[in-house]
Amino acid sequence: MKDSIKNYLGIALIVAVLAVGYATLSGANSISKSIDPSSLRSFTVSAEGDTVAVPDVAEFSFSVITEGGEDLGALQGENIEKTNQAITFLKKNGVDEKDIKTSQYSITPRRKYYNCSREVIAGGTVDECPPSEIVGYTITQSVSVKIRDFSKTGSIVAGVVENGANTTGGLSFTIDDPTSVQNEARKEAIEKAQDKAKAIARAAGFSLGRLISINEGGYYPAPRAYAMQVEAFGKGGAEDAVAAIEPGSEEITVSVTLTYEIK
Repeated sequence: MKDSIKNYLGIALIVAVLAVGYATLSGANSISKSIDPSSLRSFTVSAEGDTVAVPDVAEFSFSVITEGGEDLGALQGENIEKTNQAITFLKKNGVDEKDIKTSQYSITPRRKYYNCSREVIAGGTVDECPPSEIVGYTITQSVSVKIRDFSKTGSIVAGVVENGANTTGGLSFTIDDPTSVQNEARKEAIEKAQDKAKAIARAAGFSLGRLISINEGGYYPAPRAYAMQVEAFGKGGAEDAVAAIEPGSEEITVSVTLTYEIK
């Protein structure tokens, strides 16, 4: 009986030792997995990719500013009529409705202020200056426009002024959908970085491991503003104006940083 108990105790002891060993090994394995082994044996390379694209959209804005007295309804009607006239002109000249957008609409009261001097009158009282009062309103409606036919850019910008607009400005050229251009630059940057990593590995005498991470940075140029130089002929109407406007080109640059494991 005593021998049986000893055997059971021995087996229990062995099982306990195995369990402790397994738990220790499992814990060590968990810790090792939580630490990226490549963090101590890795290197990074960076490269840039460039591509040149010609802008395909010209953008500008115009405003219709209407000033008047206290009859706000009449002023709104006048402002809307002039704005619609300019928009109708745009559509007749090939500008799509989706490329015409109201960007601002504001109503600003105009006030009359009294410049009163404080004078002590008989009896020691002080005259009070009357408060300011609204004497009229200024309505401003601004519209942003995209032009896709560059041959009409000059005549359209000049023509909206003849068709209700008070001011125009902000002419710039940009790429309407830069995704494909950015993809080309990105592809070139990654290929350059990969070639660079292989060259470094050969020179340093180690094998290139797995790609651990890739980070991207880049410079996507904002639309550039252009000043229009218009030579007017005849009476100076929009149809007689020749605008020297060239969209030029834009260089898109994308930079990437690749991190590799060292084998």
